[in-house]
Amino acid sequence: MTVGVRGGHVHSPAREAPRPAPARPPTATLEAAGELLRALAAPVRIAIVLQLRESDRCVHELVEALGVAQPLISQHLRVLKAAGVVHGERHGREVVYRLADEHLAHIVVDAVTHAEETTRGINEARTSRTEDL
Repeated sequence: MTVGVRGGHVHSPAREAPRPAPARPPTATLEAAGELLRALAAPVRIAIVLQLRESDRCVHELVEALGVAQPLISQHLRVLKAAGVVHGERHGREVVYRLADEHLAHIVVDAVTHAEETTRGINEARTSRTEDL
C-alpha cells in the first residue's frame, strides 16, 4: 500500500493528492469580496437582488413584492448601493433600482439553490428517520 506524501502531509491511499493551490488573490480583492458577501448576507437583501434580477424596480414595487415596510426596504437598498450591488436612477419622483452586475444575481441564485438543496436533504433525512420509528 502506497501512501501519498506531499509537502510533509500524508494522504490516505484512497484519496488523490490535491492539485496545486491556486494563486492567492491580493488581500484587497479578498477584502472586497468579503464586503460584497456581507452586503448580501441579509434575507431581505437577497430577496431584493432576486427581484431586481427579474426587472428594474422602484421602492414601492419592492415593498409590494416582498411585503416589507418601506423604511426597511430603503435601508437595505442603501447597504446594497454602498456595496456596489445596485444602482439607482431617478425618474421624476421615483428612484428605479437595478443590479450593477449580472454576476451578483448568479451569486445569490447559486446560494439560494444550494440552501434549497441542503434544506431538502435535511428534510428528507428527517422524514426518513421519522418513518423508521
